[in-house]
Amino acid sequence: MSRAEITAPGTEPEPGSGEPSGGWRVSRRTAALVAASACATVLVVAGVRLSAELTRGPTPAERAAASAAELAGRYRTWPAGRIFPAELPYTLGQASPETARRVGIGTDTRCETAADEALVRSLTSRGCRAALRATYLDQAQGLAVTVGVVVFPDERSAREAAAWFPDRKPGPGLRALPFPGSVAARFGDAARQTSAAAQRGPYVVAATAGYADGRPALRGPLADLAELVPQLVRGVLGPLATPAPVRCGDREWRC
Repeated sequence: MSRAEITAPGTEPEPGSGEPSGGWRVSRRTAALVAASACATVLVVAGVRLSAELTRGPTPAERAAASAAELAGRYRTWPAGRIFPAELPYTLGQASPETARRVGIGTDTRCETAADEALVRSLTSRGCRAALRATYLDQAQGLAVTVGVVVFPDERSAREAAAWFPDRKPGPGLRALPFPGSVAARFGDAARQTSAAAQRGPYVVAATAGYADGRPALRGPLADLAELVPQLVRGVLGPLATPAPVRCGDREWRC
């Protein structure tokens, strides 16, 4: 007897039983549509979130980080003539305001050549990145002042290093920077008489001063020098360490 003949009643195969039924095909199509719809929803949500992220303004934390990064990079991005202005105002006693004029800007920015050896160890141990120097003459051109911008990785390192700079003493501190052919050509380390330093952010601005003609240090600094030096320090440090308004659309800002 053939197999077809012994098939139990009610169990006969449906016509075309080797293929999926119409209901099964509908179920598969429905599942595919649901999956596609879910994927489309995910893509739409992701697109909305991405668009919101790209078009939103910077958060306060991002603005603060951008401001700190811009300030810390000024020793690289600012022209040397902006860090050390051609003229710096000062006042001595009750006299009228006067102007110190820049003689020149040094090209050697190594920390180890900008200061006396005893001070260099304190600077490099705190991560000194660069030391920029320029020399100024007072209005009468009798006094020379070398101003230095010493750069550190962060404010804490700069603050710790600032404590090692001498105050109203010639050294060990910033080295004098003479310029051959100028009035300050003889202003060397032996002529240093007084000094000053101040710190803000990652910067320490220090200065050392003496007679422009190179005469040796006296027993005590001149009163004029003691007044002049801190004012030139502030004149350089103020603009350099003052945060600027954050402009996220400008090229130099990273917000």
